[in-house]
Amino acid sequence: MTEDPLVLGGRSFHSRLLIGTGKFKDFDETRAAIEASGAEIVTVAIRRVDLSQKGSLRDAIPKHCALLPNTAGCYTVDEAIRTAHLGRELCNTPLVKLEVIGDEKTLFPDTAATLAAAERLVKEGFVVLPYTNDDPVMAKKLEAVGCAAVMPLGAPIGSGLGIRNPYNLKILLEGVKVPVIVDAGVGAASDAAIALELGCDAVLMNTGVAAAKHPVQMAHAMRLAVEAGRQSFLAGRMAKRLYAHASSPTDNLIA
Repeated sequence: MTEDPLVLGGRSFHSRLLIGTGKFKDFDETRAAIEASGAEIVTVAIRRVDLSQKGSLRDAIPKHCALLPNTAGCYTVDEAIRTAHLGRELCNTPLVKLEVIGDEKTLFPDTAATLAAAERLVKEGFVVLPYTNDDPVMAKKLEAVGCAAVMPLGAPIGSGLGIRNPYNLKILLEGVKVPVIVDAGVGAASDAAIALELGCDAVLMNTGVAAAKHPVQMAHAMRLAVEAGRQSFLAGRMAKRLYAHASSPTDNLIA
């Protein structure tokens, strides 16, 4: 197989699985799950964790992993921008997973505010990965203001419902040239595989791993699913047929 890196902000990654750090029972489980997942990008909620103290979450993240600070819990443009700057200072990275939430119950994004915040952060030198809905029009707008990727939800955050609208994702994939990373909704390995088979470039997950009965085992399953889904997409699936089609040739049969 040829090299097939995920490129974000000019940096290449072998793994197409990004993983979050919330909801694990302790730091030991966090580290074990990250290692089992093979992830090279780990996202941390800047407003919800303290990375500055010894013995903090930072010590549970393998040294080879890139930190992706996120603006989870932000509901306004100004909140998100302040949090992004704090993340850049604490994590020493221009990467930011931008979240501007529009509704407390569903945690759906405020796409207008997300677009406004993204445009400002790009101008301030951030590599912006915005959490958005599965709207192809909004994806194009986020790409146009300079986002390094778009991160449409597969289903509501933490729901585990899987890819609810694969058709919107397929249209979205046709419309943008930046990487498309499914963010939210993945609950099982099959969900991750479907996202990659559709042509999505990567998957970010947290609850799907952390809330499993055996999180470390699920992290490994997600790793295999992402790898299989990507290889399936690159291989190109067979055409679907309504009727049976014999696997063996039917001419020159032995009498």
